[in-house]
Amino acid sequence: MSDPTTVNGSVRPVTRNDFEEPTQQRAEQGGTVEAVLVEREAEDVAQLRARVARLEARTVLEQAGPAVSTTVSGRYSSGGAGTLLELRVDVDGPRPMMRISGDFFQVSGATTNHVGSFVVDALTATPAEASVKFTGRGKFSFPVLSPQVEVKIPRSTTAAPHPGQATVRFSTDGGEPSASYLCTFVSPHFRSVKLEQDSVAGAVPFVSYNTGSLPQPPTSPARVLTVPAAYAEAGIEVQIAGSPDVIPTGAAGPDSRWDDAELHNAMVNHFSLWRDAPQWQVWQLVATSYVDDGIRGIMFDAGGAFQRQGCAVFYDAIKGDDPADRRAQLRTYVHELGHAFNLLHSWQKNFADPPQPLGPNGGLGDLSWMNYVQNYQPLPPAPGGPAAYWAAFPFQFTDAELVHLRHGFYRDVIMGGNPFGVGAAEIDVGLFDDPVVDNSGLTLELRSGGTFRYGEPVVVELKLATTNLRGCTTHGRLHPKDGLVTIAIRTPSGETRTYRPPLIRCADRENRTVLDADRPAIYESAYIGYGKDGFYFQQPGRYQLRAEYSAADGSRVLSQVHQITVRAPRTDADEDVAELLSGDEQGTLLYLRGSQAETLRSGNEALDQVLDRYPDHPLAVYPRFVKGFGASRDFKDLTADRELRTRRANTDESIAQLSKVVESSVGEGGVDNITLGQVMRRLSSVETKAGNPQRAAEVMDEMVDVFRRKNLSDHVMRDIEAQAHRTKEENTRR
Repeated sequence: MSDPTTVNGSVRPVTRNDFEEPTQQRAEQGGTVEAVLVEREAEDVAQLRARVARLEARTVLEQAGPAVSTTVSGRYSSGGAGTLLELRVDVDGPRPMMRISGDFFQVSGATTNHVGSFVVDALTATPAEASVKFTGRGKFSFPVLSPQVEVKIPRSTTAAPHPGQATVRFSTDGGEPSASYLCTFVSPHFRSVKLEQDSVAGAVPFVSYNTGSLPQPPTSPARVLTVPAAYAEAGIEVQIAGSPDVIPTGAAGPDSRWDDAELHNAMVNHFSLWRDAPQWQVWQLVATSYVDDGIRGIMFDAGGAFQRQGCAVFYDAIKGDDPADRRAQLRTYVHELGHAFNLLHSWQKNFADPPQPLGPNGGLGDLSWMNYVQNYQPLPPAPGGPAAYWAAFPFQFTDAELVHLRHGFYRDVIMGGNPFGVGAAEIDVGLFDDPVVDNSGLTLELRSGGTFRYGEPVVVELKLATTNLRGCTTHGRLHPKDGLVTIAIRTPSGETRTYRPPLIRCADRENRTVLDADRPAIYESAYIGYGKDGFYFQQPGRYQLRAEYSAADGSRVLSQVHQITVRAPRTDADEDVAELLSGDEQGTLLYLRGSQAETLRSGNEALDQVLDRYPDHPLAVYPRFVKGFGASRDFKDLTADRELRTRRANTDESIAQLSKVVESSVGEGGVDNITLGQVMRRLSSVETKAGNPQRAAEVMDEMVDVFRRKNLSDHVMRDIEAQAHRTKEENTRR
């Protein structure tokens, strides 16, 4: 690959370690831990100097006075064949971040390929009578020979509609000049994205909200915001692509809830601009409701090689026409699209790659589109919660989020580029150090059977308990897919990874749980064997796990280090079954608990082979679980010809498979207790759907008996009995 910062230079092939090397790895490959700490301190000093340089550059521009009547910020582009530079200048205008960044592309014939990106975080501004010049050392996504960047833009003393051409020069650290580019002003927006939005019949898309309709910060001017207008304020152009389609839902029957597989299938078939490749295009579906209650939206396209191209909002959870409803709708729409730009939740940014600093109170104090309204909690004694959030929220992204949107490396931002969050692969279990002081009143525990067969889906149980029996209030979202619990995994080879679920739901509805003497703990079961990085437990040996829970008040509650062992295969059958259970489609089916999506056909066929060839193998319980759940529900298929077709549930198949799962799990084997409860409740509802109400009630009575024989605690049994009672009531209403 040629070096676009030099005239005739070239560089060796790029590796990850060239520019983003983990601290632990650097210590192991040479140098002591003390040397690494010195390097970290030097990095901190460099960041401080960069901040000072930005302030100095802004001061120089402000002192330039009114002679400059035209702002120079925006997007520029060089032309012609060969290497093309798209330049972003961000030094004046609304909320300048005092940065310059750019992307290189190679134009060959009728094709254009991305080469790499750079950003200058610390600028030196030098105004002159005829021009303004910015200089600084660039940070590149690939190794270069000429990292020093100079951008010179002519000054205008008249009301010119656009700034003049920008001259970009690169030079070595020694000052030797190299490549240069002449870039013409293109747009005041730093990036441009096409948004295609469709909706199902009965789901009314959001239009606009006047921020002056309800009280807001006095420093935030009242204005009418649409989704494109909200992003325009961030410097991002969102263009509505084509006419929105309204999809009839008559074929869906009474089931108006959408699951993850149906959403992805709808995107592939209905997103007219969709390609399995990076592109500045995104699809948003206004659907009715999600399969789980309390979900306002989801960025569901978080699996496979090209992610972040599709998101959905759920009308039934956010509908309403009063100002408070429209305000919440605006936040949900902007929030979900933010995920498509690879923005994480406010409290998760330290798990990005590379890790980003958290805002106030572990990120929960951020006044951002990407925070949850009910989770807003600045540092005490300031009040938190929805009222405090809306009273202070200026309807904008934080500065750090603006830097990402405007200047993040191309593949880190573009839809279909790097995976969501890119991963926290460099995280170490040691990063989850015990707090010096813990007055949260909460404890978190990771539990499992401890030993797993080779290829067995790894499921863990999370227990959140209170140490204050007078009562402790927090949220009850313990599943990693809700983004409030993070699990670190150290493999037998010593590598440490963060479990990243295939999908992150935006469960941003109030969810308060009181833990006290009557209910001292809550529980959740999570399948963590498969995620965005594929399978996490493919190597036999001992693993160490540790979880972190973000409490409602911002506390970070840590579990103990939990050890599990993955046994090596003992027979040829063990190897065959493990191989049939592996593969992205099988992992997706296990995570989704089954699906009839055509895109997952080969995964379903592999699970069928396990049941055909090894029906008595202990791991056959998992294909039965997947098949039983998948057959229990209708599947909405939004086809390319804009028809919504429904493949009906196969109740006979579902009852047969789920019954076998129960038979395998009432003793010591089979699925874990929480999953077993989910299976029996689903079996009861399927029996009702099949016209067997008496059998449905019997299944719930059997569930209570099964768990009573397992000698569970009194408060757990009370929860199980309550679940059985609710399921019976729901069945009578079907």
